[in-house]
Amino acid sequence: MLTIDEEAMIVAFRRHTLLPLDDCLYALQPTIPTLTRSSLHRCLQRHGISRLPEVEGDKPAKIKFKTYPIGYFHVDIAEVQTAEGKLYLFVAIDRTSKFAYVELHKRATKMIAAEFLRHLTPAVPYKIHTILTDNGIQFKNREQDRTAMEHIFGRTCRDSGIEHRTTKVKHPWTNGLVERMNRTIKEATVRRFH
Repeated sequence: MLTIDEEAMIVAFRRHTLLPLDDCLYALQPTIPTLTRSSLHRCLQRHGISRLPEVEGDKPAKIKFKTYPIGYFHVDIAEVQTAEGKLYLFVAIDRTSKFAYVELHKRATKMIAAEFLRHLTPAVPYKIHTILTDNGIQFKNREQDRTAMEHIFGRTCRDSGIEHRTTKVKHPWTNGLVERMNRTIKEATVRRFH
C-alpha cells in the first residue's frame, strides 16, 4: 500500500518526465522499495495518468542544452509540504538520458547531500562524470568559509571521480532541468495537501 507522500511523488514524477511505466518503476524503486509494477500502474490509473499523452504538433521549439555525454547530472533540493510536515526532496536528473533519482529527507544538510550522492552513484547504471548544483550550503562552502576544510559534498564528488560544477550566483535557470522537476513535484504536492 502506497502512502499519500509516495503517491504524490509518483504522480509528480510521471507528469514531469512522461516516462513509460517500466522506466518510472526503475527510477522510483530505490526511493520507494515496496513499489511494484502493479501498484505503480494502479496509482497511475487512480490519478488518470496511466496512459501517456499523444504527441502534439506545432509545439514551440525547445531550447536545447549543449550536448554532453551521458552522465551529466543536475542536482537540487526542493522543500515540500506534506501531511507529516515539511520534508526535503533531493532530486538528480541526467541531462542526456533524463534518468532521474529522488530521495525524501526530513532535513537538508551537507551531510545528507553527500549521503544522497553516495546513494545516487550506485543507483545509476552508468558512470557519472559531472554534477551541477546551485551554490547552496548543502553543496558548497560560503565565500566567507573559503579557508575552511573542503566541503563534504565536493570531497564526495572528488572521491567518486566526479567533477562538481556550480551555477552562477543568482542564476538558478542554469540548473533549469532539475528546477523544473522540483517545481512540478512541489505543485503536485501543494495541490494535494492544501
